[in-house]
Amino acid sequence: MHINEAPDPRSSMWAWMAYHLRFQRMQHGMSGHALAELLNCSRSSISRLENCEAKLTDAQASVLDTEWNTGGMFTVMLWYARLGHDPNWFKTFTDSEGRATVLKIYSGQLIPALLQTPAYARALLIEGREPGIDALVEARMARQQILTKESPADLWVLLAETAMACLVGGKTVMREQLAKLLEVSELPNVMLRIVPNTAGANAGLDGPFKVIKVKEGQVGYVEAPTGGRLVPEAAEVDGLLERFDRIGAVALPVDSSRSLIKQLMETMT
Repeated sequence: MHINEAPDPRSSMWAWMAYHLRFQRMQHGMSGHALAELLNCSRSSISRLENCEAKLTDAQASVLDTEWNTGGMFTVMLWYARLGHDPNWFKTFTDSEGRATVLKIYSGQLIPALLQTPAYARALLIEGREPGIDALVEARMARQQILTKESPADLWVLLAETAMACLVGGKTVMREQLAKLLEVSELPNVMLRIVPNTAGANAGLDGPFKVIKVKEGQVGYVEAPTGGRLVPEAAEVDGLLERFDRIGAVALPVDSSRSLIKQLMETMT
């Protein structure tokens, strides 16, 4: 997308809001620099907002409504946008993931993408009937570089035992995948703990989620079969972090988690 090209306002509520931000700015004869000063952000942030590559905050929406006397239009649009599915959620997520300093992930059914082997990822993508599988596997593996680059991100993972018992791709693929978990768990910036089946009912049964810390703050992501949802509100992110801690309370210690992984590997010979 060209930097001056407005997004299709029919594609999503987020795009509708980005479109209107640019439209209203131009209607009021305001430059991007002037709007950046008004919203207390950089000029590049305005371009990203108008291209639907970034999202307004509650405070920014309130400032716009007051300055332009919109009758609360941006505040209401922001409320509706958060209710619906964001078609660009995955790009927003991977952008944040690549800039993360800390990631906290809970997964109950699948090995998280940052810990997957190429064969495991391929088996999932084939089953999901995704086009361009080779490129998708390559892109997924490239994301894992954040764990081994200079000044790598800290990764905290809570993984349900059930995710390791599912023979994705068969025994050989899963044995290789479990070996990858052991290998990655030895990295000084990775904390991997398993939630055993013996934990019974726990907060993780409500579904997978992630919390990512970037320089702007913390954002959450909740996944669903038809797409994910960005969680930018501080209160809801705090709720996800509290849930992460409650799941962690029933997870095995690191050493015991490694022992369980090794036990499962022995059943896949």
